[in-house]
Amino acid sequence: MSVDFRTRWDGDVTPLDSIAFFDSRLPQLLEERAPLLASASHLDLRPMTVEVDGRCWVLSRDDTGRIAITGDTAGDATQAPVHLRLTTQQVSDLVNDQITPVGMMTGGALDLVRGRIGRVLDWWLVLRCALDGIAIYQAGDISLPDDLARRFTLDDDPDDMREFLESAGFLHLRGVFSEQEMGRISDEMDAAAPEYEPGDGNSWWATVAGGDQRIVRMQRFDERSTGAAELLTDPRFTALGGLLGDDHDVDWSNGNRIEALYKPIDVVEGISDVPWHKDCSLGRHSYECCMLTVGISVTGADATSGQLRVIAGSHRALVWPSLLDTAPLDLPDVPLATGTGDVTIHLSCTLHMAQPPVDRERRVLYTGFRLPPRDPAATDEAQRRLARSARETAPLNTSQSAAAAGQAASQLGRSLN
Repeated sequence: MSVDFRTRWDGDVTPLDSIAFFDSRLPQLLEERAPLLASASHLDLRPMTVEVDGRCWVLSRDDTGRIAITGDTAGDATQAPVHLRLTTQQVSDLVNDQITPVGMMTGGALDLVRGRIGRVLDWWLVLRCALDGIAIYQAGDISLPDDLARRFTLDDDPDDMREFLESAGFLHLRGVFSEQEMGRISDEMDAAAPEYEPGDGNSWWATVAGGDQRIVRMQRFDERSTGAAELLTDPRFTALGGLLGDDHDVDWSNGNRIEALYKPIDVVEGISDVPWHKDCSLGRHSYECCMLTVGISVTGADATSGQLRVIAGSHRALVWPSLLDTAPLDLPDVPLATGTGDVTIHLSCTLHMAQPPVDRERRVLYTGFRLPPRDPAATDEAQRRLARSARETAPLNTSQSAAAAGQAASQLGRSLN
């Protein structure tokens, strides 16, 4: 098995004719992939109008379960319960997996004339199924390891760890670093915090009950912490990138090698405890997944102190990229209670969330590994052009994705209530 789910590279993407797509290509795909689209049978698909530059099409499912798209020749667009207005560029970015509806909403670019964002996400699943040839997840589709609460150590069989991570989408390693090492990191966090300030571009802040503003994330922490810098070259850390055999390597191209996070109690404003999301929820799953996100517990964490939770197997499921109670899955919700010095690894398209602390604050470091370039010969200019296009629609860089996805999940919840 492999967690290299990539099927696209930026140099392959060409401009899209949105009219030709909706008039010809999408109807053909819906017809050709009708058997696969039967996986959408559990979705409550309401008719949805898609409007592009004044032209309208209506997506619908008939009584036989057949999904089709038709041009609006009879004024049906004004009657559809969901109406989404897109620009030509947004159509191209959606089709090419540069953005998702969640990414559009996060970037303030979602023009939903009528209806709820959840209805749009259901149709987004249909679009991805038709375009990518991947079935929409249905209950019971995925098998998982028997003992999801299993915790490993670096002395365990690497094959066992690889198999578990590939199947479950996460891994919990006990006692990778010592309490003394993490105590040093904690002290260096406190020493570094006064060097950051709101708006500096290298830190995130939140307001807690009572009105105090607290720093919650310090980027480029290794530049202020010798302990963190040493950790990044420690064989106990570097060996983690080789667990899967997919040639994962550290991604330090943006200079932000490791981040130090505080998880304060009673956050009332700002992003600290991120709701359910995939790190690819804003877009580019088929270009970048699966990356490895590595969390290093500076302090222990449990149900009352900000633990991480994951949805086992969700990296193998085509589901909403931000999960809410209104779109439940039958896949297990696994809490990862950690001790000081423990390490968690989760794949970038595993649904996960940070549980708000209520008894004591948590401290944690986050870093990770990225897959090697899919095609090293990809044209640099094509990559830059498409990256600019994506940034104009939604904040898709790695350091912003978790916070933006969390903000989108919160907005999504309000939209569905």
